[in-house]
Formats: sequence, structure tokens, C-alpha cells
Amino acid sequence: TKAETTMPTIVDIQNLRKSYAGGFEALKGVNLQIEQGEILALLGSNGAGKTTLISTICGITTATSGTVTVGGHDIKDDFRAARTMIGLVPQEINLEPFEKVLNTVRFSRGLFGRPADEAVLEKILRQLSLWDKKDSQIRELSGGMKRRVLIAKALSHDPKVLFLDEPTAGVDVELRKDMWEIVAGLKASGVTIILTTHYIEEAEAIADRIGVIAKGEL
Repeated sequence: TKAETTMPTIVDIQNLRKSYAGGFEALKGVNLQIEQGEILALLGSNGAGKTTLISTICGITTATSGTVTVGGHDIKDDFRAARTMIGLVPQEINLEPFEKVLNTVRFSRGLFGRPADEAVLEKILRQLSLWDKKDSQIRELSGGMKRRVLIAKALSHDPKVLFLDEPTAGVDVELRKDMWEIVAGLKASGVTIILTTHYIEEAEAIADRIGVIAKGEL
């Protein structure tokens, strides 16, 4: 058997710190290299720093110190290029209730300045078993289907790295298994996936590596 080749690092986090006024340290010098094509689970209780870490990488929160590069692009100095490589699936379902599924995903692609491409949208919706719902209004969908729409929106601009923040929080067991299959399919298509969870069995079921975050440390 040939020696295992390590994939290149796609996300490189060096000594990342985040402090808030009043002295609370949400991240205390996190170092992490994420390999292209892997599934990394970040495990930790609420308030451990998981969402702060993701928000910082995605440019929603500004780090106090340290560096993050995505695909070689620094998230501060080269924000637009770094952010274009990232898809983010937030915890909260924040979708326009009266908009149709296809339009919602099309709009997200446009936000990133990607050219209109109906074939790409169809491929994403089919991959997520949403194609037959493309003309449905968001408000007509189940919670699980809405979560799939969030994933479709995050994938609409062909990102290389996908962040899933608590992807199965509040969903039933059946859907959780579906989500795991979706994640495996995305990995097979070459996407690097970082997900946060506080279910150890979820992390063990789908991740290549698990990082445990506690009190701002990895």
C-alpha cells in the first residue's frame, strides 16, 4: 500500500485570540490546521467558543490577535477572497418565509457576485433532495427542509470550505441520519467541512478528526 499523502492545509489558524470588553476571553490562543477535503467536528458545550471560532474565521467577528488564512487568503487583509471560499450554515433558520426555494438560493449566489447558472442551482438542489420543492415558499417547508435550504444557500457560490454550526440541533433522529449522508456526499464532492456539535455520537459518526473546545481552548 502506498504511503498516505497528507492533503494541503486549506484553513490555517495561528494563535487566535478573542477578548471582549470586561476581560472575557472567548478564544485563548487557538492553533489549528484543517486539511483540504476532511470533515472536522468541533465538540464542546454551549459557551465553549465554537461559534466564536467559526464567526471569526467567517469574518463576522474580528479577532483580538492571531491570524487565519483560508486557501492562502488572510481573512483580514484579503477578506473578500477568503470569504468567497467559505460557505456558512448558521444555527438559526433565518429565511424569507414568502420567497420560493429556488429564488432564495439564486439570490445567495448573486450576493457573492457569481454569474447566474441554473445548472449549478439545479445540481445543488438535487443533491439536497430539494429539487421537487424548488417552487415552494419557504413557509411551506418542514424544519428539516428549511435546514437543507440553508445548506443550499451556503453552497450556492461553490465554496471550498463549508461551516455547519450545530447542523442537527433540534432535528429528529431520522433527519439527523439524512444530514450525515448529505455531509458525506459533500465531502465526496471535494468540500472541506467543519461542523460544531455537542453530540459526541454525531462527531464520531461523520468526522475524520474531532477537536474539543473547552473554555476557549482547543
